[in-house]
Amino acid sequence: MGDSGAAKPLVNGKQDNVDDEERKLSEAKEELDKWMKQLEKAEDKKSRLQLAKLSAEDSKKNAAKDMEVLQKQQNQRQEEFTKTVEGIQNDILMLEKGNNDLMEKLKKSQAKLKAKRTESATLQQRFKIYVQIPEKKVKFTSREEDSDDNGQHIKGVFTIAQRPSVLLKGGQALITFEEEKVAAQILKMAKCTVSCDKDKVHVKPKSLTLDPFVKFEVHLDVSTKTVNFSNVPSTLSEERMRDRLEISFSKPSRGGGEVQRVDYDMHTGKGQITFLNTGVAESLALKRKYSVDVDRAVNVTVSPVYNYKLKKFQTFCGVPKRTILLDGIGDFQDEDDLQDHLEIHFQKPSNYGGEVECIKYVSGGNEVKAFFTEDIAEVEA
Repeated sequence: MGDSGAAKPLVNGKQDNVDDEERKLSEAKEELDKWMKQLEKAEDKKSRLQLAKLSAEDSKKNAAKDMEVLQKQQNQRQEEFTKTVEGIQNDILMLEKGNNDLMEKLKKSQAKLKAKRTESATLQQRFKIYVQIPEKKVKFTSREEDSDDNGQHIKGVFTIAQRPSVLLKGGQALITFEEEKVAAQILKMAKCTVSCDKDKVHVKPKSLTLDPFVKFEVHLDVSTKTVNFSNVPSTLSEERMRDRLEISFSKPSRGGGEVQRVDYDMHTGKGQITFLNTGVAESLALKRKYSVDVDRAVNVTVSPVYNYKLKKFQTFCGVPKRTILLDGIGDFQDEDDLQDHLEIHFQKPSNYGGEVECIKYVSGGNEVKAFFTEDIAEVEA
C-alpha cells in the first residue's frame, strides 16, 4: 500500500510536463503561423515594392527619354531664337544705318534748302522795286474796240522798265568809252598808272556786272460804271443806309446818276455803287469826294474800281561792253581834279585809251548809285 501510493504522483508529474510541452508547442505553432503570415505579408510587400521599383525605373527611363527629347527641342528652339534675335539685331543695325544715312541726307537737304531760301530771299530783295513812280501825263493815241465789253471798262497797257544800275563805292570810278574795243584793251591790263601833277595813282581795271533789272507790262482795267466809296458813318441801320446811299448817288445835281446796284458793309463803312449808264463813275472818281444825305450831310471818299495784272515780266542781268570799273583809287586830290586826270589819261591812244563818253569818280567814304541807259546800237543789233 505504501509503494503504490508513492508512484501516482510521478505519473501526474509527467502528464503535466507533456501538457506543458504541448502547450508550448501549440504556442510555438501559433507563433510560427504568426511569423509566417508576417513573412508572407513582407514577401508580398517586397514583391509590390519590386514591381513599383521596376515601374519607377521604366517611368524614369521614359522620363529620361522625354527629358532628352525636350532638351533637344529646347536646344533647337534656343538656336532658332538665337538666329531670330541675330536677324532682328541685324535688321535693327541696318535700319539704324539707313536712318543715319537718311538723317545725313536730311541735314544736307536742309542745308541746301536753307541756302536756296537764303539765295531766294537775296534774289527777291534784289528784284524788289522800291521806287515811287511819279505821276505822268498819258497821251491818247488810239482806241481798240472790244465787242465783249460794251464800253463798261477802260483798258490800258503800260510798260515799266527799270534802269540798270550799279553801286559805285568810294575809291572807284566808272568810265564809258565810245568804242567797245577800247574797253576790251584796258581790261587786258592788270593795272594802269595815272599821272596826277607830281603824284601818281595806280588803278585796277575790272569788268562790270550790272545789278539785275526788270521789265514788265501793267494791264489796267478801270470800270466806267462802278465806283468805290468809304468813310460812311454807321449811324443808321444797314438797310436804311443803303437806301440813303442810293438816293444820294442818284442825284444828277451832285454829279450822280441812276443807280443800278448798291453794295454796302456797315462794319467797315465801305461799299460800291454801280450806275446804269457809263460816264457817271468816271466823273465822280475824279472828284474824289461826294456829299451823301444820312442823318446829316456827310462827305464820303470816292475812288475808281480797277483791276490790274502784271504780264511779260522779264529779268535782265548783263555786262556793259563799253564801260569798265576802275578800282583802288587813292583819295589824295580833289574829286573833280582827280576825275579830270583819269579822263585825260584814258583818252590818250598812247595809253591804249580812246574817246571817253562818260566818267564818274567817287571819293573815299561816299557811295553813288550809277544808272545806265540802253545802248541803242546794241538793241538794234
